[in-house]
Amino acid sequence: MLDRRKLTRAKTAATAGSAAVAIETPAARPEPSGPERSGPERSGPERAGPERLGPEPSGYALGPVRRTRTDILDIAYHDVGPTRGKPVILLHGWPFSPVGSFREVAPALALRGYRCYIPYLRGHGRTRFLRADTFRSGQQAALGVDLVAFMDALRVPRALFAGYDWGGRAGGVAAALWPERCTGLVSVNGYLIQNLAVSQGPLAPAVEEGCWYFFYFLTERGRKGLQRDREGLARVVWRRNSPEWRFTEAEFAEAAALWANPDYVDVVLHSYRHRMGAAPGDRRYAELERRLLAQPKITVPAVTLDGQADGVVPPTDGSGHAEHFTGPWTHHLIPRAGHNLPQEQPRAFTEAIVEADAMRHRLDR
Repeated sequence: MLDRRKLTRAKTAATAGSAAVAIETPAARPEPSGPERSGPERSGPERAGPERLGPEPSGYALGPVRRTRTDILDIAYHDVGPTRGKPVILLHGWPFSPVGSFREVAPALALRGYRCYIPYLRGHGRTRFLRADTFRSGQQAALGVDLVAFMDALRVPRALFAGYDWGGRAGGVAAALWPERCTGLVSVNGYLIQNLAVSQGPLAPAVEEGCWYFFYFLTERGRKGLQRDREGLARVVWRRNSPEWRFTEAEFAEAAALWANPDYVDVVLHSYRHRMGAAPGDRRYAELERRLLAQPKITVPAVTLDGQADGVVPPTDGSGHAEHFTGPWTHHLIPRAGHNLPQEQPRAFTEAIVEADAMRHRLDR
């Protein structure tokens, strides 16, 4: 077991209570084949070089889109792997596709005995709000609550959380606030819980440059720009944040279909405006946001990853995050990986999940 009080060497090769939400129905259901019905709110139209692990193993495709409900959302998701496998929840980032990000990771984990759940975040794909009058929040507490509520809806008592960007933040928030629900954490870019108390403090100019869209989204011009050309903006982000990733047009088109979600613009804008202190949060998450201001520790076994070719978050040896991880923890630098690390280097992400799970087993002995 790793010494929780010491920072492990960075490697350059890949190797409160259930304060969530009430559940309307725990039953998963397959995606309907006809026109979608999503309750009383409006429903918008749906538009139709990286390392590889080899062909997708037979029998372990991501499968159909399934649905389950919390008290706020109708969540679309995929599940892959043996029914009684060890639960892992794979969490995608913005503006990326959960299918693209985990197309190779999930089948590889399934063959090792893991049951993978791959939800679409609020505002993405076929995930929908149940009510038209619900605040379209993108704040970090909302993402963490969505994760635990998703588990409640599927009757998954505990799972390993693994994600990047928005998904990594959701996993970090849930792991910190509800550690009893989390068997381990894999997080790209380390500790991702935002410290809103210092949101107005400047970063190094080279880092601020990569955050250009944070500031763009604070403006009405940015809102109009995102509404008018979601694909054009995302293409710039993909290229800027993962400069060595040679994604295909088919991969980009697959992700672009998710951005037709009618709540996409509102959720994205609120996410960045809230983190920059420019918009209030949803009052239902006020107490959780207060707890997150204290930068709660991650006590569960954790593996953090930095892509050496990340164009928005400069790679580090992890030492800047060490104080936030008080359980078994290690950090790896992943060559040729940018911001969408699971899609760019799926083997490294898969091995990190297996490593975090092994940490938990050593801890239980």
